[in-house]
Amino acid sequence: MHDTDDELQRLRNRRDELRERLAAIRRDYGRGLEPDFAEQAVELENAEVLAEIARVSAEELERVERRIMALESDTPRA
Repeated sequence: MHDTDDELQRLRNRRDELRERLAAIRRDYGRGLEPDFAEQAVELENAEVLAEIARVSAEELERVERRIMALESDTPRA
């Protein structure tokens, strides 16, 4: 039982990290582009990388949430 509790805590921590990462990416996109053209060029180059990080993070978040639900459904409640 203790191992399940430890795994659940680890997964919940990871879930929180992934949610924060995705929120930070959304905030970054929400700010729009800098007025300086040189900065815009850098931001646009980074946008593709940021999109991939968001995609991978969202996929991992989905897996983590499914695992949490599975463990919670198998854990007896006191």
